[in-house]
Amino acid sequence: MGAICLDPIARQAHRAGSSQPGPREAKSISVTQVGGARNIASRCNALNCPGQVRMALIFGRALRGELIWSDRLALAHKHSCPQQRVLGQSVTMQLKTPIPAMPAMPAMSGVCLPRQVRRVVPLFLAVFCLVFYLSLTGTFAEFHGGLARQSKCRLFPRKIWQSWKVNPFEFEERDLNVARTWTSINPGYRYEVLTDQNDLHYVETNFGPDGLNRPDIVETYRSLTAKIIKADLLRYLVMYVDGGVYADIDVEALRPLDRFIPERFNEADMDLVIGVEIDEPDFNDHAILGPKSQSFCQWTFISKPRQPVMMRLVNRILEWLHDHSVKQGKPISDLELDFDDIISGTGPSAFTEAVLAEMSARTGQEVTWKTFHDIPESKLVGGILVLTVEAFAAGQGHSDSGNHNARSALVKHHYHASGWPNTHPRFKHPLYGEVEQCNWNKQCVADWDANTAAFAALSPEEQEQQIAMKQAADAAEAEMAVEDLAGDDGDLGLALE
Repeated sequence: MGAICLDPIARQAHRAGSSQPGPREAKSISVTQVGGARNIASRCNALNCPGQVRMALIFGRALRGELIWSDRLALAHKHSCPQQRVLGQSVTMQLKTPIPAMPAMPAMSGVCLPRQVRRVVPLFLAVFCLVFYLSLTGTFAEFHGGLARQSKCRLFPRKIWQSWKVNPFEFEERDLNVARTWTSINPGYRYEVLTDQNDLHYVETNFGPDGLNRPDIVETYRSLTAKIIKADLLRYLVMYVDGGVYADIDVEALRPLDRFIPERFNEADMDLVIGVEIDEPDFNDHAILGPKSQSFCQWTFISKPRQPVMMRLVNRILEWLHDHSVKQGKPISDLELDFDDIISGTGPSAFTEAVLAEMSARTGQEVTWKTFHDIPESKLVGGILVLTVEAFAAGQGHSDSGNHNARSALVKHHYHASGWPNTHPRFKHPLYGEVEQCNWNKQCVADWDANTAAFAALSPEEQEQQIAMKQAADAAEAEMAVEDLAGDDGDLGLALE
């Protein structure tokens, strides 16, 4: 009995050629794996198979990691058609029906896929599987969305961010007047204030399971009780997610934001706009002043969203908090941190370190503070625009910061919201007070260093005597101040009468 052809055309060819004489014994050809398919025609010729066998690889696809191939076998001549079976990755042809003898036909060059194509098929399938998996899990969509947002953000978002205890409708007059400077001279910008009531919701929304899925950030933010650390961390989180302009609540806008980027620069070429705050490298080796003698300002800065430097800064803060928690043996909510801890952990020093590292990574060479010491004009380094000290930190009385009347002065920091040193105090010598009171005056700092060194050389008894004398003098001075104030009130009363 003749073989059963599964293909209609081949079945017709079988019926037409079944009367041809010259039966042959059944031959069996087994092609194991797809790689053997390319030789099936030549092997048929060698065995004098009837007609030309043409095998075309239609397509391959991946399903649950198992490769399934679909092959079509047909006889070019009008004679018997072999029964065909496709089992997993092997193809077996059985020629069991006596068939007429025929002269072999020459092999055709189009029987198989080119070798170059066959080599890339496995790679193509692997990529297909990966894309298919990422599509199912949503990872690919999220990654693509993040890249799309980042690539489309050529300009800085036109939005001003601030954070404070209460919403703008409840601002004190002092804070309200300062905040209005941002909206009045920047009418084209949106304005939003995150408060003590809605800041956690912002963090949970953007870094929770429905956002960037960073439970460590959410949990750490929930645990924080130090308001200054929360304020620092929050500004970095906001700038990473949304970007725009950040300004502390006690910072007044002196110029429109359109003036913040000099005309010679292209906004599309930068991702961050910052300014110099402290530029006193001569104190770099000082035990107390050194770590904060060279820093960028972070009470005002501008950022495009999704900047890696912001997230690296956030990650560094989380590690810093964890290290202090382990060192002190306390939860993050109970940490005891002084002024210098805050400055170096979350404040300007931490911000500066992260920015310099980002510049170094982008430029491929180490960028140090020397690049920005005493700069007469703005500099663009690695896509980060650094403004002169007068831009954001004029009128400090140090760092050659000039005054707020300069054309290059863009904001004015009033410092009335900077009460956090009361809960995170600076180092205060019992006799000579805080070295920061010198305000970076070299002679004053030198005298402070000499006096404190002399005090340290005294015996404990002598030190106690010196401290007692200082306390008595301070008490007498305070009493005199109270008497003077009372006398002034009496004189004022007589004058009014």
